[in-house]
Amino acid sequence: MLLTLTASCVRGLLGSGGKGKKGTARLDLADLPRFVREEMLLSGLNLTTDLLAGADRSRLEGIRERADRVSCACLLLIEPEPQDLVSEVGTGVQRLVRVVEAGHILGCTAVAVRLQAKDQDEVMALVATRLRPVMERAEKLDMNLLIAPHTGLTERAERVTELLKKVGGFRVGTFPDFEAASKAKDPGAYLHRLTPYATVVSASTIEFAATGKKAAEPSIEAFEKGAWVHKPYDLKSYVTAIRAVGYDGPLGIDYRGTGDVTMGVRRSREALLAALGGLSAVEGL
Repeated sequence: MLLTLTASCVRGLLGSGGKGKKGTARLDLADLPRFVREEMLLSGLNLTTDLLAGADRSRLEGIRERADRVSCACLLLIEPEPQDLVSEVGTGVQRLVRVVEAGHILGCTAVAVRLQAKDQDEVMALVATRLRPVMERAEKLDMNLLIAPHTGLTERAERVTELLKKVGGFRVGTFPDFEAASKAKDPGAYLHRLTPYATVVSASTIEFAATGKKAAEPSIEAFEKGAWVHKPYDLKSYVTAIRAVGYDGPLGIDYRGTGDVTMGVRRSREALLAALGGLSAVEGL
Protein backbone atom coordinates (compact mmCIF):
# COMPACT_ATOMS: atom_id res chain seq x y z
CA MET A 1 0.00 0.00 0.00
CA LEU A 2 0.95 3.64 -0.42
CA LEU A 3 0.73 5.94 2.62
CA THR A 4 -0.37 9.47 1.69
CA LEU A 5 -1.46 12.62 3.48
CA THR A 6 -4.81 14.41 3.34
CA ALA A 7 -3.63 18.01 3.35
CA SER A 8 -6.61 19.50 5.19
CA CYS A 9 -5.32 18.10 8.50
CA VAL A 10 -2.20 20.29 8.25
CA ARG A 11 -3.96 23.46 7.11
CA GLY A 12 -2.56 25.23 10.16
CA LEU A 13 0.92 24.88 8.66
CA LEU A 14 -0.09 26.48 5.39
CA GLY A 15 -0.10 30.14 4.44
CA SER A 16 1.44 32.75 2.23
CA GLY A 17 4.68 32.90 4.18
CA GLY A 18 5.56 34.48 7.51
CA LYS A 19 4.99 32.94 10.93
CA GLY A 20 2.19 30.99 12.53
CA LYS A 21 0.76 31.50 16.01
CA LYS A 22 3.73 29.90 17.75
CA GLY A 23 6.36 31.40 15.52
CA THR A 24 6.54 28.42 13.15
CA ALA A 25 7.21 29.13 9.49
CA ARG A 26 4.23 28.89 7.16
CA LEU A 27 4.37 26.63 4.13
CA ASP A 28 3.15 27.64 0.71
CA LEU A 29 0.85 24.96 -0.68
CA ALA A 30 3.30 24.36 -3.53
CA ASP A 31 5.96 23.47 -0.94
CA LEU A 32 3.73 20.96 0.83
CA PRO A 33 4.64 17.95 -1.38
CA ARG A 34 8.32 18.26 -0.43
CA PHE A 35 7.41 18.63 3.25
CA VAL A 36 5.15 15.58 3.09
CA ARG A 37 7.82 13.52 1.32
CA GLU A 38 10.89 14.59 3.28
CA GLU A 39 9.56 15.48 6.73
CA MET A 40 6.54 13.21 7.11
CA LEU A 41 7.99 10.35 5.02
CA LEU A 42 4.78 9.86 3.07
CA SER A 43 4.42 9.16 -0.63
CA GLY A 44 1.46 11.10 -1.95
CA LEU A 45 -0.96 13.93 -1.33
CA ASN A 46 -4.74 14.32 -1.17
CA LEU A 47 -5.82 17.95 -1.53
CA THR A 48 -9.12 19.57 -0.58
CA THR A 49 -10.71 22.24 -2.74
CA ASP A 50 -10.88 24.81 0.06
CA LEU A 51 -7.07 24.91 0.08
CA LEU A 52 -7.17 25.90 -3.61
CA ALA A 53 -9.50 28.89 -3.31
CA GLY A 54 -8.60 31.44 -5.97
CA ALA A 55 -6.13 29.17 -7.71
CA ASP A 56 -6.03 29.45 -11.51
CA ARG A 57 -4.79 26.85 -14.01
CA SER A 58 -1.20 28.11 -13.78
CA ARG A 59 -1.22 27.71 -9.99
CA LEU A 60 -2.64 24.17 -10.24
CA GLU A 61 -0.07 23.19 -12.85
CA GLY A 62 2.69 24.61 -10.65
CA ILE A 63 1.56 22.51 -7.69
CA ARG A 64 1.46 19.43 -9.92
CA GLU A 65 4.98 20.06 -11.24
CA ARG A 66 6.41 20.57 -7.75
CA ALA A 67 4.69 17.42 -6.52
CA ASP A 68 5.95 15.31 -9.41
CA ARG A 69 9.48 16.66 -8.96
CA VAL A 70 9.72 15.27 -5.41
CA SER A 71 7.82 12.03 -6.15
CA CYS A 72 4.85 13.03 -4.00
CA ALA A 73 2.06 13.24 -6.55
CA CYS A 74 -1.40 14.66 -5.93
CA LEU A 75 -3.58 11.55 -6.09
CA LEU A 76 -7.00 12.75 -4.96
CA LEU A 77 -8.93 16.02 -4.89
CA ILE A 78 -11.64 16.16 -2.22
CA GLU A 79 -14.67 18.47 -2.24
CA PRO A 80 -15.35 18.75 1.52
CA GLU A 81 -18.56 20.79 1.21
CA PRO A 82 -21.58 18.47 0.73
CA GLN A 83 -23.28 19.24 -2.57
CA ASP A 84 -27.04 19.52 -2.92
CA LEU A 85 -27.97 18.01 -6.27
CA VAL A 86 -31.68 17.89 -5.45
CA SER A 87 -32.80 21.47 -4.85
CA GLU A 88 -29.81 23.23 -6.42
CA VAL A 89 -30.40 21.82 -9.86
CA GLY A 90 -27.60 23.44 -11.84
CA THR A 91 -25.04 24.81 -9.41
CA GLY A 92 -24.23 21.54 -7.68
CA VAL A 93 -23.56 19.70 -10.92
CA GLN A 94 -21.52 22.60 -12.29
CA ARG A 95 -19.47 22.72 -9.11
CA LEU A 96 -18.63 19.02 -9.28
CA VAL A 97 -17.67 19.25 -12.95
CA ARG A 98 -15.24 22.05 -12.05
CA VAL A 99 -13.80 19.91 -9.25
CA VAL A 100 -13.24 17.06 -11.70
CA GLU A 101 -11.49 19.40 -14.13
CA ALA A 102 -9.29 20.86 -11.37
CA GLY A 103 -8.36 17.36 -10.24
CA HIS A 104 -7.33 16.51 -13.76
CA ILE A 105 -5.05 19.56 -13.99
CA LEU A 106 -3.44 18.57 -10.68
CA GLY A 107 -2.73 15.11 -12.03
CA CYS A 108 -5.12 13.34 -9.66
CA THR A 109 -6.57 9.96 -10.54
CA ALA A 110 -9.80 10.65 -8.66
CA VAL A 111 -12.02 13.20 -6.95
CA ALA A 112 -14.12 12.54 -3.85
CA VAL A 113 -17.45 14.27 -3.22
CA ARG A 114 -20.05 14.38 -0.47
CA LEU A 115 -23.75 14.57 -1.19
CA GLN A 116 -26.40 16.40 0.79
CA ALA A 117 -29.52 14.33 0.31
CA LYS A 118 -32.21 12.56 2.29
CA ASP A 119 -32.20 8.78 2.45
CA GLN A 120 -35.24 8.24 0.22
CA ASP A 121 -35.57 6.11 -2.91
CA GLU A 122 -36.97 8.93 -5.04
CA VAL A 123 -34.11 11.20 -3.92
CA MET A 124 -31.57 8.51 -4.77
CA ALA A 125 -32.96 8.21 -8.29
CA LEU A 126 -32.77 11.98 -8.77
CA VAL A 127 -29.22 12.21 -7.38
CA ALA A 128 -28.08 9.36 -9.66
CA THR A 129 -29.52 11.15 -12.69
CA ARG A 130 -27.76 14.39 -11.82
CA LEU A 131 -24.46 12.68 -11.11
CA ARG A 132 -24.29 11.21 -14.60
CA PRO A 133 -23.07 14.40 -16.35
CA VAL A 134 -20.32 14.64 -13.72
CA MET A 135 -19.52 10.99 -14.30
CA GLU A 136 -19.37 11.52 -18.07
CA ARG A 137 -16.88 14.36 -17.66
CA ALA A 138 -14.76 12.25 -15.30
CA GLU A 139 -14.74 9.37 -17.80
CA LYS A 140 -13.57 11.65 -20.62
CA LEU A 141 -10.66 12.75 -18.43
CA ASP A 142 -9.85 9.17 -17.31
CA MET A 143 -10.68 10.00 -13.71
CA ASN A 144 -12.66 8.27 -10.98
CA LEU A 145 -15.56 9.89 -9.13
CA LEU A 146 -15.67 8.70 -5.51
CA ILE A 147 -18.62 9.05 -3.15
CA ALA A 148 -17.48 10.01 0.36
CA PRO A 149 -19.62 9.18 3.42
CA HIS A 150 -22.07 11.78 4.71
CA THR A 151 -25.23 11.78 6.78
CA GLY A 152 -28.45 10.94 4.98
CA LEU A 153 -28.41 9.10 1.68
CA THR A 154 -24.78 7.92 1.82
CA GLU A 155 -24.56 7.13 5.53
CA ARG A 156 -25.15 3.37 5.19
CA ALA A 157 -22.82 1.25 3.10
CA GLU A 158 -25.61 -0.62 1.33
CA ARG A 159 -27.19 2.63 0.16
CA VAL A 160 -23.88 3.85 -1.24
CA THR A 161 -23.43 0.71 -3.32
CA GLU A 162 -27.04 0.98 -4.50
CA LEU A 163 -26.34 4.55 -5.63
CA LEU A 164 -23.23 3.42 -7.55
CA LYS A 165 -25.30 0.89 -9.48
CA LYS A 166 -27.89 3.53 -10.38
CA VAL A 167 -25.22 5.96 -11.61
CA GLY A 168 -23.49 3.23 -13.60
CA GLY A 169 -20.09 3.16 -15.25
CA PHE A 170 -16.70 1.79 -14.27
CA ARG A 171 -15.32 5.04 -12.87
CA VAL A 172 -17.76 5.73 -10.06
CA GLY A 173 -16.60 4.37 -6.71
CA THR A 174 -16.27 4.94 -2.99
CA PHE A 175 -14.01 6.76 -0.54
CA PRO A 176 -14.32 4.69 2.67
CA ASP A 177 -13.37 6.44 5.90
CA PHE A 178 -12.19 4.79 9.13
CA GLU A 179 -13.99 7.25 11.42
CA ALA A 180 -17.23 6.80 9.47
CA ALA A 181 -16.77 3.02 9.70
CA SER A 182 -16.38 3.28 13.48
CA LYS A 183 -19.91 4.70 13.71
CA ALA A 184 -21.45 1.77 11.85
CA LYS A 185 -23.01 -1.14 13.74
CA ASP A 186 -20.39 -3.46 12.26
CA PRO A 187 -17.28 -1.50 11.14
CA GLY A 188 -15.70 -4.53 9.50
CA ALA A 189 -18.79 -5.25 7.43
CA TYR A 190 -19.03 -1.56 6.48
CA LEU A 191 -15.48 -1.60 5.13
CA HIS A 192 -15.96 -4.97 3.43
CA ARG A 193 -18.97 -3.56 1.59
CA LEU A 194 -17.41 -0.29 0.39
CA THR A 195 -13.72 -1.02 -0.12
CA PRO A 196 -14.04 -3.15 -3.28
CA TYR A 197 -15.20 0.04 -5.06
CA ALA A 198 -12.49 2.27 -3.55
CA THR A 199 -9.62 4.04 -5.28
CA VAL A 200 -8.40 5.60 -2.01
CA VAL A 201 -9.26 4.79 1.62
CA SER A 202 -9.24 7.53 4.27
CA ALA A 203 -7.20 6.31 7.25
CA SER A 204 -8.63 8.91 9.61
CA THR A 205 -7.13 9.01 13.12
CA ILE A 206 -8.06 10.91 16.26
CA GLU A 207 -6.12 10.12 19.43
CA PHE A 208 -3.13 8.03 20.43
CA ALA A 209 -2.14 6.99 23.95
CA ALA A 210 0.51 4.99 25.74
CA THR A 211 -0.83 1.92 27.56
CA GLY A 212 1.68 2.04 30.44
CA LYS A 213 3.35 4.65 32.63
CA LYS A 214 6.79 3.84 31.28
CA ALA A 215 5.87 3.19 27.68
CA ALA A 216 8.47 3.60 24.98
CA GLU A 217 8.33 6.47 22.55
CA PRO A 218 5.77 5.83 19.79
CA SER A 219 7.32 3.76 17.01
CA ILE A 220 6.37 0.91 14.73
CA GLU A 221 7.68 -1.54 17.33
CA ALA A 222 5.80 0.20 20.18
CA PHE A 223 2.52 -0.05 18.27
CA GLU A 224 3.23 -3.69 17.35
CA LYS A 225 3.78 -4.54 21.03
CA GLY A 226 0.70 -2.64 22.16
CA ALA A 227 2.68 -0.07 24.15
CA TRP A 228 0.85 2.60 22.13
CA VAL A 229 -2.68 2.40 20.74
CA HIS A 230 -5.19 4.42 18.76
CA LYS A 231 -7.87 4.91 21.42
CA PRO A 232 -11.15 5.50 19.53
CA TYR A 233 -10.94 2.36 17.36
CA ASP A 234 -8.55 -0.43 16.42
CA LEU A 235 -6.61 0.58 13.32
CA LYS A 236 -5.22 -2.90 12.83
CA SER A 237 -8.68 -4.47 12.58
CA TYR A 238 -9.70 -1.83 10.02
CA VAL A 239 -6.56 -2.41 7.96
CA THR A 240 -7.21 -6.15 8.15
CA ALA A 241 -10.79 -5.57 6.93
CA ILE A 242 -9.76 -3.66 3.81
CA ARG A 243 -6.96 -6.10 3.00
CA ALA A 244 -9.40 -9.01 3.32
CA VAL A 245 -11.24 -7.78 0.21
CA GLY A 246 -8.00 -7.37 -1.75
CA TYR A 247 -7.41 -3.66 -1.31
CA ASP A 248 -3.79 -2.58 -1.84
CA GLY A 249 -4.23 1.05 -2.92
CA PRO A 250 -3.40 4.33 -1.16
CA LEU A 251 -4.20 4.93 2.51
CA GLY A 252 -4.75 8.64 3.11
CA ILE A 253 -3.71 9.69 6.63
CA ASP A 254 -6.14 12.29 7.97
CA TYR A 255 -5.35 13.19 11.59
CA ARG A 256 -8.44 14.76 13.17
CA GLY A 257 -7.28 15.02 16.77
CA THR A 258 -6.05 17.90 18.88
CA GLY A 259 -2.53 19.03 19.73
CA ASP A 260 0.53 18.97 17.49
CA VAL A 261 -0.81 17.87 14.10
CA THR A 262 2.67 16.99 12.81
CA MET A 263 3.13 14.59 15.73
CA GLY A 264 -0.38 13.25 15.15
CA VAL A 265 0.41 12.48 11.51
CA ARG A 266 3.71 10.82 12.45
CA ARG A 267 2.03 8.64 15.06
CA SER A 268 -0.65 7.76 12.51
CA ARG A 269 2.09 6.67 10.12
CA GLU A 270 3.80 4.51 12.75
CA ALA A 271 0.50 2.91 13.81
CA LEU A 272 -0.50 2.14 10.22
CA LEU A 273 2.93 0.71 9.40
CA ALA A 274 2.61 -1.56 12.41
CA ALA A 275 -0.88 -2.63 11.28
CA LEU A 276 0.44 -3.34 7.78
CA GLY A 277 3.36 -5.39 9.01
CA GLY A 278 6.22 -2.90 8.76
CA LEU A 279 8.01 -0.90 6.11
CA SER A 280 8.24 -3.83 3.69
CA ALA A 281 4.44 -3.77 3.26
CA VAL A 282 4.39 -0.16 2.08
CA GLU A 283 5.35 1.21 -1.32
CA GLY A 284 7.45 4.27 -1.93
CA LEU A 285 9.14 4.56 1.49
